[in-house]
Order: sequence, then C-alpha cells, then structure tokens
Amino acid sequence: MDAVVKIERMAYSPDAVGHLPNGKTVFVEGAAPGDTVDIKVTEDKSTYARARVERILEASPVRTAPTSQVDLLCGTAPWQHLQYDAQLEYKRANVVDALIRTGKAAEEFAESVVETCLPSKREWGYRNKLEMGCVMDDKGLFTVGFHKEGSDELTGADSSRLVHKKIEKVPKALCGAIRYAQGSRDLGIHRIGVRHSFATGDLEVAIWTKPGPFPRALFAKTLGSACKASGIIRVLAEPGKARNVKGVEVLDGRGRWRENLGKIEYATSAPAFFQVNTAQASHMVDMVLEGLGDVRGAYVADLYAGGGTFGIPLAIAGAEVVAIESSKWSVRDLRANTDHNEVDIEVVGGDVAYELEMLGELDALVVDPPRAGLFEGVVDGIATAKPARIAYVSCNPSTWARDVARFAKRGYKLVQAKPVDMFPQTYHVEIVSFFEPE
Repeated sequence: MDAVVKIERMAYSPDAVGHLPNGKTVFVEGAAPGDTVDIKVTEDKSTYARARVERILEASPVRTAPTSQVDLLCGTAPWQHLQYDAQLEYKRANVVDALIRTGKAAEEFAESVVETCLPSKREWGYRNKLEMGCVMDDKGLFTVGFHKEGSDELTGADSSRLVHKKIEKVPKALCGAIRYAQGSRDLGIHRIGVRHSFATGDLEVAIWTKPGPFPRALFAKTLGSACKASGIIRVLAEPGKARNVKGVEVLDGRGRWRENLGKIEYATSAPAFFQVNTAQASHMVDMVLEGLGDVRGAYVADLYAGGGTFGIPLAIAGAEVVAIESSKWSVRDLRANTDHNEVDIEVVGGDVAYELEMLGELDALVVDPPRAGLFEGVVDGIATAKPARIAYVSCNPSTWARDVARFAKRGYKLVQAKPVDMFPQTYHVEIVSFFEPE
C-alpha cells in the first residue's frame, strides 16, 4: 500500500507521525515533521500502521543531512536527520504529550509546567560509555555490533559517533585482540563495555562472559596491548536483558572506573549504572540541589541512590541523608564513594518499597528510578513520609507521567518539570521535576 502523507510530529520513538488518507495513524521511519512523503506501508494494524519513506516530495525546514552513516545503519542515532533545535522542541513536546495523555493533566497546565529542554553542549561525542553485543558469526569469527531497538538482531559495526573520541576506535582494536586471544574457542563473551572520563582519564574495558573457565592472564595481556586501559574487568553473567551478575573479576588495573561530576569524584563498578552524559548529569545534580533549596540540617532520603549521584552532593550541602539502593554493586560503590568524599550517609541496601516504611517523616526526598518508574506502593510510602519537597528524576516520560497522576491522588502537585537532553540524536529525554503538597 502506497500513500502520500504530511508528517505532523515526532513520536516518543525513532519514528515520525502522520495520518493515512483513511485517517489511521501511521508511524514513519526516517521522516521529519513538515515533510510531505510518499510512503510504503510495512505493517497495517487495526488502529495504526507503520511505514517507510519511499520518496520525499517536500522536505521539512527542520530536516538536515545525517552526520553518521554508521549510526544511521545501526539505529543508534535515529533523530540525526533533525536539526538540533528541533530535536529539543520535540523532546519537550513528548513530555507535554505524556503528561496530557498518560497523566491526564489539562493541556494548559502541562504546557505551563514543562519548561524548555536543556540542550547538551556536545551534540555528538557526548557518551562516556560504549556498549556492544558480541557473537560468533557463521564463519566462527568473534564479531561485535549493536542490537537494533526492540530486536535481538546484531548489526555489524565497530563504533559510534555518539561516544567520546577517546573510545571511538577501541572496540575495533578489542575485537581483533579477542579474536587473537580466544582463537577458534567460544569463550561465551556476549557483551563489551568501554567507559572513558575526560576528567580522570580513566578508560575501562569490561568483558561480559558466561561463568566458567577463562584465560585471565592471556586476556589481560592481549587486551592491555590493544588499548591503554586503566582497568580490564571480567563480568560473569548469562546473556539476556536481566543481567543477573554472578561475579566480577579484575583482570588488570583498577577495579572501578572513576568519573567527576563537578568537583565530586565517583567510582563505579562495571555492572553498576552511571549516567552516560557527564556534563548533563552535572547539570541535573545542580538542578536538584537548587530545586530542593537550603537542605542544611534537613532529613533527606535518596531513593534508587546508585553510587551517590545525588546523595553525596546533598550530604556535602549539609543534609542528613539516608540512601536506599537494591543493587549490591551500587551499594558497594556508594559506600566507597561516601568514604572517598568524606561524607556521612546512612546507606541502606534493600528494596525501596519496603525500606521506605522504616524512615519515618522526611523533610525532602530525591527519587531517580529505572525506566519502569516507581513500583506499586512507593508513591504511597513517599506520601506517608510527608516530605515538604520531592525531586523526581526520570528517564521515561510515560512512566513519569503515570506517577505524576499517582502523586496528585496523594495530595502532591507537580510544580516544575525540566526536560534535559542527555541523549542528542535520539528520542530519549530525562526529566527533572519537583512536587509539593497541595
């Protein structure tokens, strides 16, 4: 089925949105708002369709030539055909749309409370981390690449222009080194992670493998020759999205990767999370501190605390901080980071929904959950603790908007929402938001 479509907006996905002549919504890969395009429908469902661009009849004024063909092929920069100012505009629009559609907020309120999107100084080369999948190909050769979104398919590529220049060529060197080290053997390597810091100079290589025998000394020597790494780590885990890590082995160098947010140094274990856009993460920390106001002497909870991204600055600012984190790797990092930065934080390793009940009443609270947002009962627990100010940092507009509605039912109103562009050239966006009692 072919059709001519006028593109209206960007979805919270790689695709643009238009309507077929019969009125059905169509998601079009590679299109831009303002385009008039001849499309080929590739999937026709009862309520929507998917399509690809066959021909651009009239190009949008916000369209620009793609910068990175590698990222275009891999799908790692699906919005790179949009001018950067337009990307920021559409990211804000997606936050507003989520607040209206999912959060059931009035349009006037959503437009007034969601601020402009904070741009990233680096539009390319901003990622401090490159993570790639690995397989043995049909010829028995070790191969690296990127998983296409929503698929287990691996697209052959050896880098991305989204990452720091310092690590752009590292995967290709590692691929050659690993081929040499393992020979014809399949050692169960299914993922490679490379992290780099401009501030500390650390460059860490993490090799994710199935548990079992492994030539540690040979890999340490071979990979060490291929790239000047500050640490070479083996993470023992079965393949899959769950990432149930069985153990970590330091093959060479440091056991943790070091990065600075402002003047604070953090050390992060290979399996643990750290924000990939360091400069924007620093801005988010400043925004949370400013939004919570004077915290000297305040009793503040940091939920889903990670390695202390927000908890440590709050403690330095004079707050009495209790931090809750369920990942044992992040808990260890958090304790090491509090010691290194000479602050006193009560670290609680456990499930937020359960541990929150033990905290009593709070003066303020920071919550930075995973993409799934706040689990059932957490909003109730937060409301019971009666904080006068809540900072909610989210990486998913849809689950954030759902939680905005949950907070409203418990008497907490959204007073500010600031989108932050952590991921230029993609549709992803972070949100720093604040709530107060009605």
